[in-house]
Amino acid sequence: MSPSIRHLIAPLAAFVLLAGAATATATAEAAPAPNAVANDYCAGQCNDILPPGTNGNATLAEILAFKALGTRPAHTDDQLTTYTSLVDSYTGLTNQTLGNYFNDSSFGVPSNQVASTIRPGGRSDVTIVRDKATGTPHISGTTRPGTEYGAGYAAGQDRLWMMDVFRHVGRGELSGFAGGAPSNRALEQQFYLNGAYTEADLQAQVDRVAANGARGAQAFQDMTDYLAGLNRYIADSKAGAYFPGEYDLTGNANILTGDGIQPFQATDLVAIGTVIGALFGAGGGNQVQSALVKLAADAKYGTAKGDQVWRAFREENDPEADLTLHNGQSFPYAGSPANPVGVAMPDAGSVTAQQIVFDPTGSATSTSSPAKGVLPGDLFSAKHGMSNALVVNGQYTDDGHPIAVFGPQTGYFAPQLLMLEEIQGPGLSARGAAFAGLNFYVQLGRGQDYSWSATSSGQNIIDTFAVTLCNTDGTPATKNSTAYLYNGACTPMEQIERDDAWSPTIADSTPAGSYKLIAFRTKYGIVQYRATVGGTPVAYTTLRSTYLHEVDTIIGFQMFNDPAAMTGPADFQQAASNITYTFNWFYVDAHHIAYYNSGLNPTRAPNVDPNLPILAAPAYQWQNWNPTTNTVANTPFAAHPNSIDQDYYESWNNKIAKDYTVSGFADGSVYRSNLLDDRIKALIAGGQKITRAKLTQAMEDAALTDLRGEDVLPELLQVINTAPVSDPAQQAAVANLQTWRDAGAKRRETAAGSKTYANADAVRTMDAWWPLLAKAEFGPALGDDLYNALAAAAPVDESPGASHSSVTHQGSSFQSGWWSYVDKDIRAVLGQPVAGGLVDKYCGGGSVAQCRTVLLTTLAQAAATPATTVYPGDGNCSAGDQWCADSIIQSPLGGITDAATNWQNRPTFQQVVQYPAHR
Repeated sequence: MSPSIRHLIAPLAAFVLLAGAATATATAEAAPAPNAVANDYCAGQCNDILPPGTNGNATLAEILAFKALGTRPAHTDDQLTTYTSLVDSYTGLTNQTLGNYFNDSSFGVPSNQVASTIRPGGRSDVTIVRDKATGTPHISGTTRPGTEYGAGYAAGQDRLWMMDVFRHVGRGELSGFAGGAPSNRALEQQFYLNGAYTEADLQAQVDRVAANGARGAQAFQDMTDYLAGLNRYIADSKAGAYFPGEYDLTGNANILTGDGIQPFQATDLVAIGTVIGALFGAGGGNQVQSALVKLAADAKYGTAKGDQVWRAFREENDPEADLTLHNGQSFPYAGSPANPVGVAMPDAGSVTAQQIVFDPTGSATSTSSPAKGVLPGDLFSAKHGMSNALVVNGQYTDDGHPIAVFGPQTGYFAPQLLMLEEIQGPGLSARGAAFAGLNFYVQLGRGQDYSWSATSSGQNIIDTFAVTLCNTDGTPATKNSTAYLYNGACTPMEQIERDDAWSPTIADSTPAGSYKLIAFRTKYGIVQYRATVGGTPVAYTTLRSTYLHEVDTIIGFQMFNDPAAMTGPADFQQAASNITYTFNWFYVDAHHIAYYNSGLNPTRAPNVDPNLPILAAPAYQWQNWNPTTNTVANTPFAAHPNSIDQDYYESWNNKIAKDYTVSGFADGSVYRSNLLDDRIKALIAGGQKITRAKLTQAMEDAALTDLRGEDVLPELLQVINTAPVSDPAQQAAVANLQTWRDAGAKRRETAAGSKTYANADAVRTMDAWWPLLAKAEFGPALGDDLYNALAAAAPVDESPGASHSSVTHQGSSFQSGWWSYVDKDIRAVLGQPVAGGLVDKYCGGGSVAQCRTVLLTTLAQAAATPATTVYPGDGNCSAGDQWCADSIIQSPLGGITDAATNWQNRPTFQQVVQYPAHR
């Protein structure tokens, strides 16, 4: 259907769909509301929140009404104000007022709070009750198949379009489904180099789960019943003409019948799972970037000192790093050995990215279109370790029972990637959040007398191998060769191809186009780069332990939902150990707190360095690895960081434990998690018993604080104040920064709704100053090549809204940055003790006086930089609008959008819990 014809019939469609929307539950039989669920031990002390809201589906009529009148469907954004209002009110928070900022997450729905009750598909063994407050589906089944059928039906009700988007992302087919906007194309290209699969690969994962013992067989049956409920909803929505309007706006369905909406199958759920796993559950894979830093350091200083510099800036096991397990535990994993073997360093200047796009037509390679895709183009390349956790032992709390404030930060979207649900049935009893399409189990939430949550841990489960290239015809290899040596034989790479073509749509003005995506797969993983090593052409591949095995992790989530399998912290750790994604898992009940680090950690060959590319040869490959199925045994349970009843746990994606290594850079003395750790320590040291409200206040106070301002600015000012500042402009800038720091270095409004920051000029100055001072501090000594290589491996800054930051409108900030480098260097220049230093003193060549000159010169330049330059504006904000530049914008996944909200560095789904009793 052409866009012009669709525009003509849109008013008719609106009329028809408005009528359909009024009878949206007509095909689902009404049922009496159940009573509140028994076995809820939280006694009203469990809360949660998930902005913007529960409802993620809108008919065409509702989308058109929103575009014309600004009206939104019920429960589309009703949790957004609740979530954001904590910014203005947290200082006066009490246990009694927590309910103003979080939902009551008690099991069941009181009879006077029931908004609707249905029996999906007319089944007698399951009901879906929606509450008035949030519209959350409370699924209650008398049989397990009925319960899972209800979970599938509820997923369709709340997230059908979004689930369809993600099953297409998982196959590299987003543009053909949702339009050829540049961000859609960028996104599918990025993902295809992380998770390219054939349909047979996807089915093999399903088959493997079904054959994985009793729990695997149960998981397969749960998926089957879930799909039956989801597909029944699709059929019902077609019959009632209340399917999501995005299907029409993208030309994927008939506006009257819904024809074109395809039913879901098990492989679609695997495709969705591969996307979620790639986004949040994998660490490592950046060994080429690490090698480029080492090359540049060796070129600058020579091999001996260059390697010292490389190691110093990596901060692999920094003695000053904040640790989640802080009682001296050591869990050696993935560290760089003293004398590594099998390192495959690229020749200088030889690394090029692997081509993925072939045979482009039309606008396939154009980036000039203003059309936006349904997902950000940098979804996979941007950082996603954004969750946090604060868990305190009962010895420090008001009533002797532990408290947790925790949740995942999965980004801000409308609707959210997560959906709220409660599931009650045989072997299932939980409430919380789950990724839509995978919500046959609650993935983060609470059970009858316990709660659990996660943060991304990012330990290295992805290694980079250098496969030697060859040509099967015996001719000399080049960097573009498509065969490689495997066990001495020249073996063709497998080419996994997807043809993606798109047409113009109402929602996407990009002209028609097409291309072919090709991923080159070897036994050692998918090719990411081409290079030469000692003059020999190689391909750098990434081998992920969970590749071809994403679905294996389902067993752990099943156990989390099973009250019989979750009787205490030891059971929790066993459940978490079955999850192959890289997460920090936290647990709380009435008596205990606990931690476990999950992930399919391979055992590497002795003296192989997992932080640099590895030569693809039998001597250097993973131990007990089956290359045909990419199956490798996990390291033992006890080798994973774990703990029960530590005094407290905190995590903001920081270093987990001593000797436990991730492959990134800059996890040192100043890290985002310090903001949480300092506040928990202060509560404990203060001697007052901690309440749910006080721990929530600690979280929110950290969420509004500029890490640079709290932990690094005092040292910078100390250098500046070693002598009087005579220049009036510099005096004013220093005074502004000092006032801001004294006030807590917050990025917070002067008053609720003012959209103007207190100490706004100091915030602007810091945003402009940081990249200038980092370059002036380190650039002269490191030189351009090394400085730029380091900046590529470890971004210099990640403040919320400054133009140089990679983070804009995403809320989560201050994870990646050079704050630890600046901190260590400035303290060294001041002559203060520094454990794990940076080899050299960089600021001013190590002279306090010259360092002071560097700081004041760059500070003056920053203070003179206008707001319009620091905050240049975009499609959402005018240039110079500081509040708007920082603001959180829910990236639209469909036709309904949300207003920008004030910045806060906080999880999207969050729980506040304290259990007074236990089974």
